[in-house]
Amino acid sequence: MKKYLFLLIFLFISINVRTQDRGLGLGLIVGEPTGLSAKVWTGHRTALDAGAAWALIRGGFIRFHADALVHSFAPQVDHGKLPLYFGIGGKIVLADNLGIGVRVPFGLAYLFESAPIDIFIELVPTLELLPATDIGFEGGIGVRYFF
Repeated sequence: MKKYLFLLIFLFISINVRTQDRGLGLGLIVGEPTGLSAKVWTGHRTALDAGAAWALIRGGFIRFHADALVHSFAPQVDHGKLPLYFGIGGKIVLADNLGIGVRVPFGLAYLFESAPIDIFIELVPTLELLPATDIGFEGGIGVRYFF
């Protein structure tokens, strides 16, 4: 029985300990706004990310976003990977007035070599379309665990 338990634990660890350039990652982002973050890799350099968050300083609203991302793995590091990324996406803001906007995220992520975790920092210029046209910025620091 102990052999089977050991084998089951070994298989679980070997399946989950892999690089973060594939699979689904779930975690948190802290900044403006703050909330939940998800990322799914669609290819070696491409991914989709999404978030459900709340604003802390601009009236306390809830918002959702989704982006298509492209990664560049040019910077070399000794352990893990350090891709730069950029993309385009959209957001919906649920406040007193419905808000719709376009996002253009730019970021840097660190993909750990020996753990299914990534950390990231991003700056996101936005074009607000509704309820009024405006230009703004969002950003944050986050962490995700990949399954």
